Amino acid sequence: MLKVVHLNTYDGNGGAGRACIRLNRALLSQGVDSKIIVHYKFGNNPQIKTFNSSIIQKAYTAATIIMERLLAKRYLKPVKTPFSFAWFGRSVIHHPDVKNADIIHLHWVNHGFLDPKHLAEIAQLNKPVVWTFHDSNAFTGGCHVRYECNHFHQQCGNCPLLKEPQPDDISNSIWQAKHAAYNKLNFSIVAPSRWMQSSVQASSLMEGKSIVNIPNTLETDVFTPIDKTLARQKLGLPTDKFIFLTGFMPSRKDMHKGTGYLMQSLDLLAERQGINKEQIELVVFGNRNLEDVPVFPFKTTFLGTINNDEKLALCYASADAFLIPSLEDNLPYTVMESLACGTPVIAFTTGGIPDMVQHQHNGYLATYRSAESFADGMEWILSHNTLQILRAQARQTVMEQFSETVIAKKHLEVYQQIIKS
Repeated sequence: MLKVVHLNTYDGNGGAGRACIRLNRALLSQGVDSKIIVHYKFGNNPQIKTFNSSIIQKAYTAATIIMERLLAKRYLKPVKTPFSFAWFGRSVIHHPDVKNADIIHLHWVNHGFLDPKHLAEIAQLNKPVVWTFHDSNAFTGGCHVRYECNHFHQQCGNCPLLKEPQPDDISNSIWQAKHAAYNKLNFSIVAPSRWMQSSVQASSLMEGKSIVNIPNTLETDVFTPIDKTLARQKLGLPTDKFIFLTGFMPSRKDMHKGTGYLMQSLDLLAERQGINKEQIELVVFGNRNLEDVPVFPFKTTFLGTINNDEKLALCYASADAFLIPSLEDNLPYTVMESLACGTPVIAFTTGGIPDMVQHQHNGYLATYRSAESFADGMEWILSHNTLQILRAQARQTVMEQFSETVIAKKHLEVYQQIIKS
């Protein structure tokens, strides 16, 4: 039986963690001996292991994660673009499950987990290594989100996120450390989106590395179409309104999530002729509190943070359309989850979103950074005569391209090919 061990910083905290757990479940269903070991474990799932065998080790791990964030403030401008310095790391090569694995599958390994030194150390095991790039950090000098910056094409340096950018700044030092590590560790790359694949191919750090595009997967038995009226009744939502659903972004300054564009597009929609504001409701999940929320032009219901997938599926199923104004995203799970529940998606044409949303087939792809175009998408779906067809096509997209069976088999092909070579 093929033995695969997945290494990730956290157990389901964030998109990469969820992707790791979902892939593990998919591989188990195909008869693979698949296991997960994490750097820091929040939950109590006994099937997910951790490198911390004592409370002292866990406390030290938490301290290094916090310390890296605090020290980073000395170097970074006050922007919300995530950046990792890789000052801390840990050895993983002595764990019995890592030593016994046929395949070591890396996922998101930042926040004091696998720095360049300890990545290079994995080469000592002489085992095939697969690495899924859930964001851009592995091939940049520190940033996780690049926007228009193309410094990663060369050797980074002059980083626009640093207070004192220079050709030999800390982003260049990180690039050099990664370059040295990657020369020692041979690995194959999985890019969840075509956008990520093309980004990797443009990176100087990844020259000569093998890369394949395989999307993430999700639980299609959990995220599944549910009767809309029933879903609304369970959530206490009106059954006679057109509902737009969105995940809440904390502030207009959070550029990565595009909050400002969402606000503008909703304002534009409310001002358009023929739009009946009383027939539209905005439903928001993910807000932690109601103290600093903006004023929306439509009646708005806040559902708060949702940690239960069954309830999250109800949210998607209750909506007529899901709004995601992200400006850069690899393969955002909210899009896939919404489509799996049969709910069309309105989004900007960016990152890996076009891999999932097909324009006017299962949603609407707005022109990048255009609030006007995003409002067009909302108006288009408001006036759509055959929403049932859109909903069916949304579900069909996920079942054909992103279901657990499809994605597990694609990973198995990669594993077997690497082992043979």
